[in-house]
Amino acid sequence: MSYEAMYRDARRIPFWLDRAERPAAREPLTGDLNCDLAVVGGGFSGLWTALLAKEADPSRDVVLVEGDRLAWAASGRNGGFCAASLTHGYDNGATRFGEAAMPEIERLGMANLDAIEATVERLGIDCDFERTGEVDVATQPYQLAELGDGDDVLDAAAIRAELDSPTFLGGAWDKTGVAMLDPAKLAWGLAAAAESLGVRIIEQTPVRSLNAESSTVELRADHGVIRAERVALGTNVFQPLLKRLRLFTVPVYDYVLVTEPLTDAQLESIGWRNRQGFGDSGNQFHYYRLTADNRILWGGYDAIYHFGRQVKPEYDDRPATYETLAGHFVQTFPQLAGIRFSHRWGGAIDTCTRFFSFAGTAAGGKVAYSLGYTGLGVGATRFGAQAMLDLLDGRDTEVTRSPIVRTKPLPFPPEPLAYAGIQLTRGALARADAHEGRRNLWLRSLDRLGLGFDS
Repeated sequence: MSYEAMYRDARRIPFWLDRAERPAAREPLTGDLNCDLAVVGGGFSGLWTALLAKEADPSRDVVLVEGDRLAWAASGRNGGFCAASLTHGYDNGATRFGEAAMPEIERLGMANLDAIEATVERLGIDCDFERTGEVDVATQPYQLAELGDGDDVLDAAAIRAELDSPTFLGGAWDKTGVAMLDPAKLAWGLAAAAESLGVRIIEQTPVRSLNAESSTVELRADHGVIRAERVALGTNVFQPLLKRLRLFTVPVYDYVLVTEPLTDAQLESIGWRNRQGFGDSGNQFHYYRLTADNRILWGGYDAIYHFGRQVKPEYDDRPATYETLAGHFVQTFPQLAGIRFSHRWGGAIDTCTRFFSFAGTAAGGKVAYSLGYTGLGVGATRFGAQAMLDLLDGRDTEVTRSPIVRTKPLPFPPEPLAYAGIQLTRGALARADAHEGRRNLWLRSLDRLGLGFDS
């Protein structure tokens, strides 16, 4: 079977959203309304903000407004890896903030993941939450040294006992810091919980502008205006309503394939009894996990940036990337020859130069934002939501004292420099993967400047 034949008939919709239980769209805004807190964006950032705000203060009048459908963008297109890390790994955080800052940051991240698990259990959100951890896989000899020598390190035999692939040379299994879940079902569950507490959710209503010159903040849509005492922006990859943020992120497209459900014999041929997530160690890395019905979700590797920071529906499908992903899948799991992919899709990630989120305020503290999650949005958005609420309330908390909130990344340059720099960096990362991880002068210079690009 050709690689193209493996994905040719796949449905061009995120697997998570392709189900009968997807809630019907809520009504759009028609007319004006007032509220205490308006939340812009119906992904994880917005949903966590609305829920946490209402739980903390049941008397607060909260409105959430979404331009399309809840979780239709990154929150419904990701792989469902919910990580404790807030800094895209320990080493990246230590590079930004120093070793001394990391114990507290790591503690905050683990507490955030614990709180997500507790919320799912407390509210009865059926999102297939499995805290099975993630294995970082070495597929090249030079990557073995990067795994360290802790108790979580697996040699070739041990890792192939967990998941059998001839490409695996070793791995490190973080057993507590990552959970697998169904992201769409989490989003729908958060929305239902928020509404049960009195949050008003409006869909199919893009906010066109923000005006904070009066005592309240005005959010203008096509058929009405929302006036709020405070506003939290969870727009992430989309054009921010604050001009000051427009150079801080770029949209990077990521692509995913999902197989048909594995038969018992197919699953037995590869093992995977502990249902962990997996990710390989290259700069251009794959991530993969089992769904609740034993499909393999296989994504990553390519990170595609389009000139001008453009986000368009036609970018959601990219056969050239599916061809690459299908080929790599066959190399990784030759036992599964003949399997087909049932779903294929892409989506944009809001990437910033430090690879993890930042937060802040505008309009004299009436508006807060959190964005730049760079693939950590399933888990870190809850932390970002709490940061926005604490900042809006003027509270001095362990969240607002964190360097994650107190500092910002360097912005990307404007076009055409952004496009040229990103393409140059993509090529350099691919060459590093092909030459035992050696970073050339360009990548070393970016490291020193605190700039970068990641898949």
